[in-house]
Parts: sequence; C-alpha cells; structure tokens
Amino acid sequence: MLSRVSSAAASAPAARLTPAVLLALGIVYVVWGSTYFGIKIAIGSLPPLGMLGIRFLVAGVILFAFLRLRGAPMPTARQWGASVVVGLLLLGGGTGLVTLAERDASSSVAAMVIAVSPLFAALFARLWGERTGGREWLGIGVGLLGIALLNIGELHATPLAALLLILAPLCWTFGSQWSRHLPLPAGLMGSAAEMVTGGVLLFGLSFIMGEKWGTPTSASLWALAYLTVFGSLVAYSAYMYLVAHTRPALATSYAYVNPVVAVLLGVGFGGETLGTLGWVALGVILMGVMLVAWPKKVPSPTGPEVTAP
Repeated sequence: MLSRVSSAAASAPAARLTPAVLLALGIVYVVWGSTYFGIKIAIGSLPPLGMLGIRFLVAGVILFAFLRLRGAPMPTARQWGASVVVGLLLLGGGTGLVTLAERDASSSVAAMVIAVSPLFAALFARLWGERTGGREWLGIGVGLLGIALLNIGELHATPLAALLLILAPLCWTFGSQWSRHLPLPAGLMGSAAEMVTGGVLLFGLSFIMGEKWGTPTSASLWALAYLTVFGSLVAYSAYMYLVAHTRPALATSYAYVNPVVAVLLGVGFGGETLGTLGWVALGVILMGVMLVAWPKKVPSPTGPEVTAP
C-alpha cells in the first residue's frame, strides 16, 4: 500500500506531490476546517458522542456497502480487530474528545489547539524509525508560532475543554502513525471498517455516559448530514490516503490550515471578530504549512536525487 523512495528511506512513504495527493490535501484542508463549525451547530441540540456515532456509523455503512457491491473483499477478523484499534483512537479519542470540548470552547479555539498535531505526529513517527527533517521541524515551529499569535485575544476555553483538546491530537496522531503498521483492509475498505467500528464504539460511550436525546433542530440535522457526507465519507477517506502515501508532517499539515477555515467561518457566520494580529497569525500559519509541504531532495541508491514530500 505504501510506495517507497529507496532502500535508504524504506521506512517512510515516498509519494510525490501528485494531483491525487494535492486533491486529498485540499479536501482535508477545507472540509475538516469547516467541520469544527458544523460540530458546534450539530451539538446544539444533539448529544456529542451520540451525534458522532450516527455520523460515522452511517457513513461507514454506506461506504462499506458500496465497496462490497463493487467486489471489494470482506475484511478478515484480523483486519476488523485493527480497525477497532484505529477507530477507537482516531474517531473516539480524536474526534470524540474535540466534540466534547466544543461544549465549552469555540470552534476556532478547538481548531487552533489541534494545530499541535504535526508536532505529535513527528514525535510518534520516530517510534517506527521515521525521521523528521530540519525544514519540517522549522515549519512545525513556525506553525505553532502562528497558533500562539492567533490565540492572543479573547478566544478562551475552560481548563477541562483545553485538556480534552490536548488529549485529542495525541490520540489522533498516535492512531494515524500506528495505522500504517497495522493489518488494515486495503484502500477505502479500511476507512469504511474504521468508521463502522468507531461509530459503534461511540454509541457505546454515549450509552455509558448517559447522554440524553431530545428533539433536534433543523440546523443540527443539516449540520449532521454535512458532517456525515463531507466530513466523514469524503474527507476521512482523503486523510487515510494521505497517511498511507505521504510523510507524517505533510499528512497532518491540515491542522495548520483548519484554524484558518474555522476562523473565517466564525467571522463570516458566527459573529466573531478578528483583529490585525489575528490576520498576521493566519499568514504565519500558512508559511509553516509551506515549509512542511515543500518537496525536499532525498538521495536515491543509484546516485541521483529524487523529490519526495
């Protein structure tokens, strides 16, 4: 599933910035940036974990049925087990904790704190022998500086919400890196299995926590539909493609762009304001993304250099 640059870099994906990679990046950048705002609307009248359970289970079942009709093989018991692990870490620990935090934090704050994901990804990647280059570390540092600048103002979260937002990227990035070494189903069937198992797990957590269901508003239902189709079916599949075909720092660089999209939506539709320092911070964040995503030279075993992100 993973392509390789050379034996010298056999432990890291070697995909170039192909049209498929660029398209996947664009989807994850824009769509997941908007999901923070969508989650805030959805949990206005829906229980957080129960809402996520519906989102991922429906999306997973639809994708699973479509792939089976297209002739994709049924996942083995071992693959289902790996999908449970990834679904728990990414969807339960990652998305679930963010959604719980948004009860006491704005969508903009949630997106900004999650921007530490590339740093965690680079650290976790070292557990499996992958190295993060100097320019990637510089890009991570610049991006975090932009997040710090953006956070100077009136955007705050409660201590509990802040803790959940720190734990969320830890779960997400660890699960993302581990998924590359687990026997997951090939291609989109991996995404389908993870969403099905993750959705079931989230429903179980919702029941254990005693979440109450009321009558949802039309706005929450529309937000849930958007999160299910675009946030799950489309963007999650695009992200798992990036995890398998790009370096960790690039795959998680969405965390720098998502705050930009989240803040713009908050300003445009949520009545939030952003001063001059905030707009400067957005520019710094984008600079960090460019440093992380810019192709670098990797020596090949035959002598010439090849380009890989």
